Amino acid sequence: MLVRLSIRDIVLIDALDLDFGQGLTTLTGETGAGKSILLDSFVLALGGRGDASLVRAGCEQGQVTAVFDLAPDHPAHLAAREFGLSSEDEMVLRRVQASDGRTRAFVNDQPATAQALRAIGRELVEIHCQHDDRALVDPSAHRALVDAHGGLLPQANEVRTKYAAWQAARRALADEEARIAKARADADYLRHAHEELTKLAPEAGEEETLAERRLFMQRAEKVATDIRDALAIFADDRAPGVEIGHAARRFERRLTQAPQIMEPPAKALAQAVDALSLAEQALEQALAETRFDPAELERVEERLFALRGAARKYQVAVPELPKLAEKFADDIAALDASEARLVKLGQELDAAKAAYDAAARALSEARKKAAKKLDALVDGELKPLKLEGAHFSTQVTSDPENGGADGIDRVEFWVQTNPGSRPGPLTKVASGGELARFMLALKVVLADRGSAPTLVFDEIDTGVGGAVADAIGQRLARLAKRAQVLAVTHAPQVAARATRHLRISKGASARGKDKRVATSVAVLAEAERREEIARMLSGAAITDEARAAAMRLLEGAG
Repeated sequence: MLVRLSIRDIVLIDALDLDFGQGLTTLTGETGAGKSILLDSFVLALGGRGDASLVRAGCEQGQVTAVFDLAPDHPAHLAAREFGLSSEDEMVLRRVQASDGRTRAFVNDQPATAQALRAIGRELVEIHCQHDDRALVDPSAHRALVDAHGGLLPQANEVRTKYAAWQAARRALADEEARIAKARADADYLRHAHEELTKLAPEAGEEETLAERRLFMQRAEKVATDIRDALAIFADDRAPGVEIGHAARRFERRLTQAPQIMEPPAKALAQAVDALSLAEQALEQALAETRFDPAELERVEERLFALRGAARKYQVAVPELPKLAEKFADDIAALDASEARLVKLGQELDAAKAAYDAAARALSEARKKAAKKLDALVDGELKPLKLEGAHFSTQVTSDPENGGADGIDRVEFWVQTNPGSRPGPLTKVASGGELARFMLALKVVLADRGSAPTLVFDEIDTGVGGAVADAIGQRLARLAKRAQVLAVTHAPQVAARATRHLRISKGASARGKDKRVATSVAVLAEAERREEIARMLSGAAITDEARAAAMRLLEGAG
């Protein structure tokens, strides 16, 4: 629901802050007072086309802010999230229009694109006027409106799901046919490749293991000489170990003669002998580890060469060779079992198509029934709107051979404006005033199904008066019980049914020292409202009779 509309420096508007409530709000004023400027500003905030001419003369930029109070699960929040914008209960749309033609958009103070603003705005506001080319007059939306009116959204979702399953089955069959066709064309190559890789028998992680083993053997050859040289020191009769051993034994024999002197070096020499013995053992162990069969190195290198050669040949990395071998085996198996697989996928496709067809036919029948009920309800609204001879009809054209995600139906609203005239599409047959009244009748019938929280009607009472204007006012008031309704009107009968009345006027600007003209909006109290309706009835000179008539309108509307 629109809570507040703030406008700054837009054409004749210096500054406006409008608070809106629930129910029906009417906006009245003399021609040229600025009602269209107000609506143009609102459309700008909803993502409409920007225009430098909207900026008030002498200003660098203007801006419009629209604030909506929404339930947490309102579709506008989802639309915002689809554009990566966060939103909570309140939705704030702001548009800045620069005098050089550039615009900037913001959603909850987050920079956004005009496209995002339009997508969110469509979930928040519907604007209806005599020449509107959106909302109810857009044929692409008619099917969804019939579904919403008939409570068919669950059925429509089921059809959408079954259509997706049907398309998935069709893709699966097409993919399998393409795969088998390619396999058949490459059958000789597949069998040769599979035989070659089977013989090679690559294993997972084998290349890394072989490379590490080869590197070890290559390094072992280099360090073995150093180890042998070190061991040669221990093999010599004059090796340090032999001399140190002799010395250690001599010191042990002298221990009893001078223990205090001889014991420390004797222990040290004994430790040295042990350390040298351990070093010799370590060298012998290291030398043993460097020993390998030269033929093993040759075998490892040949295996690595074979694996890497196969990888180059089949244009994959060596670790992928086992999977490639499995794929070749699968392709050959698929080729051998192709007919059975194709038959199964064909059966699955037929079953998915049959399920879709059944659901689409059931939805089509339900749509036709819902369309008849809709036609009767809309026709019931036409006579009071001075469309006595008119007839509304929903054309449901089914094409079972060309079904889609939305079913097999093309839905379009048609009208017949007079008995004996040729019916045709709503937007092509109805004149401006008739179109506006057809739209109002439709909106009254559809208001509780898929309606935006705020509806704007711009002078849809143009060219009518008396009982017809009163009928329009009654229907706007009925709509306002289920949605917030804003109506720009010249009809006193419509204004009399408002729960909130705003008067738009033009006068001297209250800002600055210049004498520029500015548009202002006043919320009318009861007495002011009666005076404004009297003006609408009589013109510039308000008579007592007009005031009395205004009072009767207000009392009758109450």
